[in-house]
Amino acid sequence: MHKERQGVVLSNRMQKTVIVSIERTVLHPKYHRYLKRRTKVKAHDEKSECQVGDRVTIVETRPLSRDKRWRVSKINERAVVDETAAPDAPAA
Repeated sequence: MHKERQGVVLSNRMQKTVIVSIERTVLHPKYHRYLKRRTKVKAHDEKSECQVGDRVTIVETRPLSRDKRWRVSKINERAVVDETAAPDAPAA
């Protein structure tokens, strides 16, 4: 059984590769509060169809490169694209 995680695409500037941020909660050993921890992993996107902001499901796979061990299995939710912003203007 392969590990399966959900995360948000942070970058899609590489060919067939996306960087996905996985968020998890961890219980603090002393204060018993839940903390958010993030991990960034590189995932294989065969068709290069992921966009920044997409919520995706990734599954563990054999090593595909030096630091790529995950594969995008499905795009759960597409990012909302703001059409009113200028195309070259930085996001505020």
